[in-house]
Amino acid sequence: MSPNPVYKRIVLKLSGEALQGIKAHGIDQSVLVSISRQIKEIKSLSVDVAIVLGGGNIFRGQENIASQGLDMDRSVADYMGMLATVINGLALQNVLEKMGVPTRVMTAIEMQRVAEPYIRRRAIRHLEKGRVVIFVAGTGNPYFTTDTAAALRAVEIGAQAILKATKVDGVYSADPMKVKQAKKFKSLKYIDVLKKRLKVMDATAVSLCMDNKLPIVVFNLNKQGNIRRVVLGEKIGTIVN
Repeated sequence: MSPNPVYKRIVLKLSGEALQGIKAHGIDQSVLVSISRQIKEIKSLSVDVAIVLGGGNIFRGQENIASQGLDMDRSVADYMGMLATVINGLALQNVLEKMGVPTRVMTAIEMQRVAEPYIRRRAIRHLEKGRVVIFVAGTGNPYFTTDTAAALRAVEIGAQAILKATKVDGVYSADPMKVKQAKKFKSLKYIDVLKKRLKVMDATAVSLCMDNKLPIVVFNLNKQGNIRRVVLGEKIGTIVN
């Protein structure tokens, strides 16, 4: 008898940095394989899986402008970041399909030779047919992060939770890599995340989740099997609700 998942439809939010592994930038193939295996594992539980990808392993909009002294409009930098998410989406699709997991890449910026344009009803139909849907190019608009895209797509497709994959095992009062006394939260209210300015997701994304009562589960992606544990309702990481 197979275990019964708590969440039947999820949006998995992956940062671009998650895909680079120990590399300084770019995509680490071994990380893609590890993530794909975990996704295949939860697909076997009959969970509908949608994924929203960042592009920070290739280009990070505002941060690239600030760190490299680039004379570039914010909107141009953001569009470049959106295109970086498309590269990541195609890379993840390739590995998933080699593992026998049917996928569709759907983009907020039309590029018909590369991916399907995002249409809400079509995305839901893909999920109903058992395909993993990878959402790329953010919301298609500058000044909005891929966190906001994850919240927006999750609400649109009727997801029951956003699974925010990170390098640490939850939300802390400070950066646990720098502050040894940082306190880990097992659960948080949306309003506390906003008031304390905790780096769960940006304020727009958290507000959208709060308005639609959509839980956010923050967990460590690097521990194999954690996506399955979250889907089955194990108390790992931090839940915001």
